[in-house]
Amino acid sequence: MATRFNEPARARKSLPLTERDLADLERLRQETPERAALSHLSGVDVIDVTESALLHMIFVAGLHAISEKAEERAYALAAADRRASGEADEIRHAARRRRPSWADES
Repeated sequence: MATRFNEPARARKSLPLTERDLADLERLRQETPERAALSHLSGVDVIDVTESALLHMIFVAGLHAISEKAEERAYALAAADRRASGEADEIRHAARRRRPSWADES
């Protein structure tokens, strides 16, 4: 997996790895729940991949997790702003005043 989204790799960077990192990489090569999660997050099946491809998959999965966390935080901040401004209460009250879509059914 030298490409991401069908783009050729532009650079190869060195990555310092501890003994624990190496053990984690070895565990990801075996059939474990972590490997299944990595496959799901990266969108690539982790079977007989090179070490660089495995590291790239971990990188992509990490970016995905970071993006999800950033969205989660943005939604929480937006909700807090709405609560603070009273906008959420206005929306809720308007929704309660609105006639339900099923009210005209016979």
